[in-house]
Amino acid sequence: MSIEAHARSVVDIYDAHPINEQQIVDKLKLDDIDLSTLNEDILQNYDMDHYDGVEAIDKLAQSAGIKTDSHVLDVASGMGGPARYLAHNYGCTVTGIDLTQSRVEGAKRLTEMTKMSGQVDFQVANALENPFPDQKFDVVIGQEAWCHIPDKKRLIAECVRVTKVGGYLAFTDILECTGLRADHREVLEQGLGYSELGTLAGYRELLEASGCVVEDIEDLGARWGVILRQRLEMYRGLEAQTIDLLGIEAFRRWDRVYTLYVDQIEKGHLGGGRFLARKSTQNAP
Repeated sequence: MSIEAHARSVVDIYDAHPINEQQIVDKLKLDDIDLSTLNEDILQNYDMDHYDGVEAIDKLAQSAGIKTDSHVLDVASGMGGPARYLAHNYGCTVTGIDLTQSRVEGAKRLTEMTKMSGQVDFQVANALENPFPDQKFDVVIGQEAWCHIPDKKRLIAECVRVTKVGGYLAFTDILECTGLRADHREVLEQGLGYSELGTLAGYRELLEASGCVVEDIEDLGARWGVILRQRLEMYRGLEAQTIDLLGIEAFRRWDRVYTLYVDQIEKGHLGGGRFLARKSTQNAP
């Protein structure tokens, strides 16, 4: 599949994702939350679509030294939950980029509802063609999203390019381990948009080759096995909402593919990692 075709596939997948703006708003209303007074302290309990909740964001933020004067880039920012959380809890400025317009628009509306638009902004952009100038950001983050982006060498090079010397890349991602069958890899690519999955060693090599000092790598595979089994049940709990919004075939397709994904994590054929790297040279390739 070409990079362009893969990009279109990822957009289609996230346009039909069970966690979306409407689902978040519906849950807020169901819990009798007054949307006119919505703030980030409340919204952060509803808008997180990554593993380990706010604790995972805090680990990235604290390891990368995010503070009030930091400008952070969230690459593949989705519905904007981590970006809003960082801005609210660390006082920083956050820019998010995502390939899927519906999620960027949803992230903007949720941000407006919390009156945080002056501190957090989002735009549609391809991470392989980062629209920002060199050394723009103090920190670049990502959470379980770079698995959707092909050409990891180019992705890391672009993330490093826009990071200031001395700044950090701090991210988590879904990884390929050993024993993943070719037919399962194809199903995961078509159903979840995974592409050229990275590895613990592979990301280290790419970061170092791009002018970074890798300060920490943590294997998260075992922990994610437990988390993802719980997430599968959470997604199944959204069956009625998903069918109402997207149709029964969309729900069945997502359930089938996500079940395979969880199974591969539990068997150790897929895994996860947390990475922290500091940009050490101005003339990184």
